[in-house]
Amino acid sequence: MTRTLQLEAPAAPETPGLPENWSSRKIGDVCQIFGRIGFRGYTVDDIVAKGQGAISLSPSNVVDGKLVLAKNTYISWEKWEESPEIKITNGDIILVKTGSTVGKAAIVRGLHEPATLNPQMVVFKKRRINETLLGYIVTSEGFQTQLAATSVGGALPTLSQKEIAGYSFACPDDPVEQEAIAEALSDADGVIEGLERLIKKKRRIKQGAMQDLLTARRRLPGFSGEWVTVDFSATFRRINAKDKQVQATEYASDGAIPIVDQGKSKIVGYTNAEARRFVPPPGGVIVFGDHTRIVKFVDFDFALGADGTQPLGARDGYSAKFLADLLSSREIPNTGYNRHFKFLLEMRFLVPPSIAEQEAIASALGDMDAEIAALEARFDKARMVKEGMMQNLLTGRLRLV
Repeated sequence: MTRTLQLEAPAAPETPGLPENWSSRKIGDVCQIFGRIGFRGYTVDDIVAKGQGAISLSPSNVVDGKLVLAKNTYISWEKWEESPEIKITNGDIILVKTGSTVGKAAIVRGLHEPATLNPQMVVFKKRRINETLLGYIVTSEGFQTQLAATSVGGALPTLSQKEIAGYSFACPDDPVEQEAIAEALSDADGVIEGLERLIKKKRRIKQGAMQDLLTARRRLPGFSGEWVTVDFSATFRRINAKDKQVQATEYASDGAIPIVDQGKSKIVGYTNAEARRFVPPPGGVIVFGDHTRIVKFVDFDFALGADGTQPLGARDGYSAKFLADLLSSREIPNTGYNRHFKFLLEMRFLVPPSIAEQEAIASALGDMDAEIAALEARFDKARMVKEGMMQNLLTGRLRLV
């Protein structure tokens, strides 16, 4: 049979320091914990194709407190039926108990297929408080701190079901207040998820626009004439700026001069060393990550990160912003943490006959970038607001009823 741990819920004691009508409880007081027992494990022979069995949820299915079903492992119907206690349904709370991501948790939502757990996971069932509230409690910073403090380290960190059952938390006694907190946090998640969907949609739209505008498949109004094919060396020029580089160990969290390197973020740090200030040529500069293959357009003074950061300028008759968009649309072979600039030297590009059309295309794509950046800023703010709500609502500092 599947291993289960059930503890009787004691009467909620009055705990000094808690809000009125709140009490301290333990996970084992409010639910049962189920996990896959060893002799009911499965092997590669039990793994099947989609449609031939149930999803076996693993730590990779838990991302940022949410259930993600992009890549799933399926096990046979026989194995699914063998352990009915760990059949997963919407509303369940799953938690990683073993592995490098121990403690990750999520409320199961949007599940439309039969599902179970792999041996690294446990599920909270037969919940005796608001299930959504319990899900937020388990993913909260305070609760995760408890998990991190007690997980057994080593090659494979792990938590026992007994330990999980003993973790404490505070919550309101009144089911109405529990539901009010859960609804407020769910509404905040709804805003975040809506912005996330909108950002993805806008990125797809921009990607389509790049495919059309950077290949002459679609022309902007007022432009005509055949596009021409040119070599990399005829359009880009390499800029030697080694004297403007800053070592990673010297990055500061604030300063007068931003630092741009080959990483994903536009700005990775700051420096006050005026000798490291790089002033881009008129029209801006392209920064290519020689190791990462990341392309950035920069039109402000900055210092360069030391490793693999290669500034490129536009030759006369070409727009640097357009060239940055053009280069970022190209597939560059990935050879790992090696130099990739050699692949650029072999490239040829189809470009508009006039710099005016190049600049118009760059402006249109730049407007899309600005819209996406504004949405991303709203997304980041919404996440910060939700974090603040969790800190206040899950501690009783802010009461809703």
